[in-house]
Amino acid sequence: MEKVIRKFYLILAAVLILLPVSCSKDEYRTPHPDKGVISVSVDYPQGAEEGDYTVEVDGKPLDEGDNASNPLTPGEHTVLVYNTPEGFTVTDGIAYVERVDGTRALTDLINPLPETLYSGTKTVTVVADDTLHLDLSVTRRTRDLRLELTVTEGDPERITAIMGTLSGVAGAYDLRNETLYGEAVSTAPVFTRSGDKVSADLRLLGIMGDRQTLTLRLSFLNGNPQDITIESDLTEQLAGFNLGMETVTLTGELHTPTEAGVEAGITGWEKIDGGDVNADL
Repeated sequence: MEKVIRKFYLILAAVLILLPVSCSKDEYRTPHPDKGVISVSVDYPQGAEEGDYTVEVDGKPLDEGDNASNPLTPGEHTVLVYNTPEGFTVTDGIAYVERVDGTRALTDLINPLPETLYSGTKTVTVVADDTLHLDLSVTRRTRDLRLELTVTEGDPERITAIMGTLSGVAGAYDLRNETLYGEAVSTAPVFTRSGDKVSADLRLLGIMGDRQTLTLRLSFLNGNPQDITIESDLTEQLAGFNLGMETVTLTGELHTPTEAGVEAGITGWEKIDGGDVNADL
């Protein structure tokens, strides 16, 4: 009988050794042991103002004010962070520059000087029963352009109004794929004159299409002609615009008619990299 009891104890001990060890709820690190959570902090670039950013996980925005996702299944997930600055709307991961009055061109015109767009995206791996703390950097998606013209022929004081359009620019940005989106559009930079200087500031997502053309319509005081239109090809000067972040300044000479029948135009375009656009945006 004693041998039978010993044999029973040995079998029971072997079974207990082979059974998997189970954890009590108090031993889990999170309330969701079979899932994980992503906690996101935005890493702002130097010079960028901190503001309201939208955080998306797998295309679904987190609730306003939250920086942590709902419990997620283990595996890969995509996190997207972006702001929605004035002059932009964001729909389904696409940031669109807002349109303005299109009566000055055959196509719609976009806002020439929206606020600065930032975004960043990253694919991460979520582990069950754990919180992934992610510092996600955002990158500037817009670049500033300044156009400066010096009136070297004609009387600048006769210029009463300047209206311009720049064609071949981007109107939307795919935040998830980090690339320009859609077709080339036009924008209407606001030109001002100070003495013999005519200038305009723009903030663009980039250039698109085969050609970038600046068109100016100048109105004059008490003279003949009263209005002229000037076209200038900026394709060569803007060829590398999508490759950098610093402000690009284009300078040139504006020739206005001194008498009826004299041709007007812009010559001597030069490109200057660096500097800041003079805009409080």
